[in-house]
Amino acid sequence: MGLSGRSILGNELGKTGGKIFHAINPATGQELEPNYYSADAKEVDSAARMAATAFPEYSAVSGKTKGALLRKIAERIEGLGDDLVTRAVQETALPPARIKNETARTCFQLRLFAEVVEEGSWVDARIDRGDPGRKPAPKLDVRSLWRALGPVAVFCASNFPIAFSVAGGDTASALAAGNPVVVRAHAAHPGTAEMVGQVIQRAVKESGLPEGIFSLLFDAGTEGGLALVNHTAIKAVGFTGSRHGGRALMDAAAARPEPIPVFAEMSSTNPVFILPGAMKERGVEIAKGVHASVTLGAGQFCTKPGVVVVGNDAPAREFATSVREMMKASGEFTLLTSRIHEAYRTGVEARSREDKVRQAPRAGEDATASGFRVNTALFETDAHAFIENEDLQSEIFGPSTLIVRHDSRDELLAIARGLEGHLTATLHGTENDLREFADLVAILETKVGRLIFNGYPTGVEVCHAMVHGGPYPATSDGRSTSVGTQAIYRFARPVCYQDFPDASLPDELKNENPLGIWRLVDGQMTRDKLTATAGVKSA
Repeated sequence: MGLSGRSILGNELGKTGGKIFHAINPATGQELEPNYYSADAKEVDSAARMAATAFPEYSAVSGKTKGALLRKIAERIEGLGDDLVTRAVQETALPPARIKNETARTCFQLRLFAEVVEEGSWVDARIDRGDPGRKPAPKLDVRSLWRALGPVAVFCASNFPIAFSVAGGDTASALAAGNPVVVRAHAAHPGTAEMVGQVIQRAVKESGLPEGIFSLLFDAGTEGGLALVNHTAIKAVGFTGSRHGGRALMDAAAARPEPIPVFAEMSSTNPVFILPGAMKERGVEIAKGVHASVTLGAGQFCTKPGVVVVGNDAPAREFATSVREMMKASGEFTLLTSRIHEAYRTGVEARSREDKVRQAPRAGEDATASGFRVNTALFETDAHAFIENEDLQSEIFGPSTLIVRHDSRDELLAIARGLEGHLTATLHGTENDLREFADLVAILETKVGRLIFNGYPTGVEVCHAMVHGGPYPATSDGRSTSVGTQAIYRFARPVCYQDFPDASLPDELKNENPLGIWRLVDGQMTRDKLTATAGVKSA
């Protein structure tokens, strides 16, 4: 598959006149061909307008049609095979196995959303039948369901070139809900993005659907992305990235004459609490798991454990010693981009200067090494310092973590109460620990979207029940998730029909229930057909 370096605007390609940039191999620091051209204002406008034109038709197609498109996209991505793996490895320095796993996850996710929309009950159809004989006033016939929101702008993440990128969860859930998508590719892996974008373009065309359902824009800076968020045709935004980037999009969206929702997944340090029973029984084993989770993917996971809270007794000190030894022996890691590389080095240096924070000895770095290479960084502090210094909660994106020691139950609970919003919190404990620290669990429920027991936060299962979100600043809206089938509701809104004739209702709300979906009828879940009532007007 040839790479053009040009944006994808529906069925057409963009121009070659924009600002030129290249992907860079993180392992070598070398530029990769071809040239990539940033979309200009006219191309951003064209993509957004085509999406708006396509919306009425695409939002009205059946769940089976949307499901078929999602399945076709998954099929076409799998068809890229080793070509996609090769390019993604060049642009990210991630191992081939990681790229293959991401590709499999992405295609599974597309097919999972296909199942959801083909079955159809996701629309949460609710029917309260009318009763003209009710006293003192007749009861109205009221029916509601979820409908697509409108064209969605999707911003790709740097750290997941497939799974949180062009065909990732934001795109899959937006398309499933019936929304056209305009994707802003990440400048770190444009070739990978273009390959996936080409197969989506082809899948849309082969499905006979409007071309504006999908466009892909390249952008070396931030101007194109902000222009997209500010475009009147865009009705929602999906973003995965830094707190700084997410806030910029949130502020821009809120300042529009018509504000729109931004679903941004941002920073999180995913605290891990190791309770006394677990520490005594298997502290060294947990240390191995923490080390593996901190260094997985060079620490470039949004769910990496960046804070580990332990006691101050002998088992906890043995735990800390084990983590120190493993971190020092970890060797070098290659980070994804020059920006992440610089931010990591700056963050580590700043934390090493913090009062009451100790940095564990680390292996020396080879200043002459090519690419974006770094070593691990382990820091240790006490509960008082952590509670008093908000900066110690800040995320250092890369292979680094902070051990926080407490001397009492009160200090442990104070640490938890002082936490900002995170994606996850992990507890290692026994069943007795859980009973004894039930108040800790109650606090953490208010701080995170996912609580983990005796596991590790890295690795997010794609399933119906998953919540990958959390209170600000982990996300812009803690009521949402960017992973799992509930993600579809970010890009939909409830619509209510009052006293409509049956023939004019959406199929999901008609008496005959032609789609055979589950519906909440007069407060009871059922798939049954309904008999016409006096509150429903005949055609």
